[in-house]
Amino acid sequence: MKTILLTLTLISIGLTPQLRAQTNANVPTQHNEATVDQLQAEMALGKLTSVQLTNYYIARINALDQRGPDHGVNSIIELNPDALALAQRADNLRKQGKVLGPLHGIPVLLKDNIDTRDKMQTTAGSFALFGKPALQDSTVAANLRAGGAVILGKTNLSEWANFRSFESISGWSGRGGQTNNPYGLDRNPCGSSAGSGAAASANFATVSFGTETDGSIVCPGNANGVVAIKPTVGLTSRAGVVPISHVQDTVGPHARTVADAAAALGIIQSRTFDGRDPATGGVPLGWQGTGKTRPTNIPTDYTIFIDPHGLKGARLGLTRAGLTGFTNVTTPQPVLDAFEEAVNALTAAGATVIDLDAAGFTFPSADGEFLVLAFDFRRDVRAYFATRVGVPVAGGTLQTAIDFNNANADIEMPFFNQDIFEFCASLAQGVNAPQPAFGGLTYSQALAIDHDAGVNGIDKAIKRFNLDAVVSATDNPAWSTDLIYGDHFIFGTSGLAAAPGYPIVQVPAGIVFGAPLGISFFGTAFSEPTLIKLASGFEAATRVRAHNLPTFADTVPARHIEGTTLTRPHPPTSSLKPEEAAKKMPRHM
Repeated sequence: MKTILLTLTLISIGLTPQLRAQTNANVPTQHNEATVDQLQAEMALGKLTSVQLTNYYIARINALDQRGPDHGVNSIIELNPDALALAQRADNLRKQGKVLGPLHGIPVLLKDNIDTRDKMQTTAGSFALFGKPALQDSTVAANLRAGGAVILGKTNLSEWANFRSFESISGWSGRGGQTNNPYGLDRNPCGSSAGSGAAASANFATVSFGTETDGSIVCPGNANGVVAIKPTVGLTSRAGVVPISHVQDTVGPHARTVADAAAALGIIQSRTFDGRDPATGGVPLGWQGTGKTRPTNIPTDYTIFIDPHGLKGARLGLTRAGLTGFTNVTTPQPVLDAFEEAVNALTAAGATVIDLDAAGFTFPSADGEFLVLAFDFRRDVRAYFATRVGVPVAGGTLQTAIDFNNANADIEMPFFNQDIFEFCASLAQGVNAPQPAFGGLTYSQALAIDHDAGVNGIDKAIKRFNLDAVVSATDNPAWSTDLIYGDHFIFGTSGLAAAPGYPIVQVPAGIVFGAPLGISFFGTAFSEPTLIKLASGFEAATRVRAHNLPTFADTVPARHIEGTTLTRPHPPTSSLKPEEAAKKMPRHM
C-alpha cells in the first residue's frame, strides 16, 4: 500500500551471496559523508549539479533502503515525484547567479508528520491521514523551499510519533512498516523520528528533519550515529506538523556533522512570529513567568558558532543520573565505560567538567509531563484534523482516529493497541479539572510542575555552577528490534530538557560492539549558539562518526558470533564383519 516507487530489481532475498556482494559493490558512494559546504563548493564550480546529486541519493535509496542486501533500512516512506524538477529549478537559479541559501540545491528529507503542499502524503505513518495531501506547506517546508532546498521525500516514523500505545515499537508504522538501523539492520533506529535519523546516517540525503516531544530527535541521533539538534520550543514552527503537545513539540535536523545540522537549523527556524504558531512569538514553558523574553538577536546563521576548539575553557556540568538504568534492566558495563571515555575526551579537549551528582545537585522530575502531553494531544490533534480534507479523520476528533483504528485493526494494530489514544480520550475536560488517573492533579498544576523542572533543573545548575551547559549520555545504544516484546529502553536523558522546552545537541561519542553511543549538551532556552560551539568542539576532538561509518550489517555485533566450523562425521572404513571381529584377540593388553 506504499506509494514509494523503488525500482532496482536486481537485489532480492533470493540472490546468491556472490551476486549480492556484487550488487552491493555497485551502490553509489561518491558523495557519501559529503558536507553541505563541500557540495555547495562543487556546485559553485560547476563540477556537480543539484539534479546529479538528487539522482545520486535516489540511487542509494533504491539500492539500500527497501531492497538492500537481505533487507533494507526502510527509512523512506515516500519519494517526492517533483524532486528532480525542484533540483532543476535550483540549478537554473544558480546559473542565473541566484543562490537562495546554504541549502540551495541540497536534497533533504522530512518526517512524515510534516505537511508539504505537493503530491506527497502527510500521514504520521497512519492510513487515518492517507488520502488528499495537505492543503498548505508547514512553515518548516515553506522555509526550506524559500531557501532553495530540494525536498526529496518523507521518512518513516513511529506511528503517531510513538504516542498511540504504551507497547509501541520505535520505527514501526502501519503505512511504512519497520525502519532498521544502518549500523545493524537487526537493531532499532529509536524514537519517533526513526526514519529521519536512519536516512541521514545511511547517506540517503544531506540533511533530514524530525520532530521531538521528548527524545524523538536525539534518540535517533544516538542510535544511528548522527548529529541531532532538538531546538528550543518555538524556535522552529510547529504549524502544519501533526502534533502531540504545543507545550513540548519542536522540529529539528539530523545530519552527519554539527556544521550541517547548524546550517539546516538556520533555514527552518522562525526568528519572529510566523503567524501560525504562537510559540514562535514567545518563550517556552521554562521561561514563562520568569520575566525572560524572547531574544531579539536570534542568529540568522548558526554555522558561525562552529569551533573546533569549542570545548577549550568551557565549564560543563556532568550528570550520570539514570544512566545505570531506570527500568529493571541494568546498563551494561561496556556502555558505561564508553561514556566515561567520552567524559575524558571533554577534559582532554580543554573543558572543566563539574560532577553535579557528586556536588549533591539533583534534577527535579517533570512529574506533570504525561498529563500535559495527554491533555494537549486530545485538543491539538483535533485542531490539526481541522486543517485536512480528503482523509479519514479530516475535521474529526481523537475519537475519530480511535474508531478508524478499530475498523482497520488488521493494518493499524497488528502488533500493539491504542491504549494511549483511549487514555487521552478519557481525561476530564478543563485545565483545572482534577484528573483521577493522576491522583487528582490538574492540567494547570502539571504545567507548574514542569515549569519548575526547568527553573530548578538546567537553569539552576547553570547559574549555581557557572556552567556553559549540562552534559550527559543521550540514550543506551540501539536494541534489537522486537515486534513481540517492544522497545528496550534502559536510560534516556532527554527529559531534562523536554518539559521546560529547552534545547539539546546530541553528537556521536562512542561505539559499543558496533552500535553508536551519543553524548548530549543541554542548555537553557535559545542557547543553541553555545551548544553548537561545544558540540562542534567535541566532534572535532573525537571524530567518532568519521571513524565509525555504518556498515549495513545484518546484525550488530557482527564479529565473533559465527560459532565453530563443524566437521562432517566420516562413515566407518573397516570391511571386517562383526562375526569375524569376535574371533580376533587383542594383543599386548
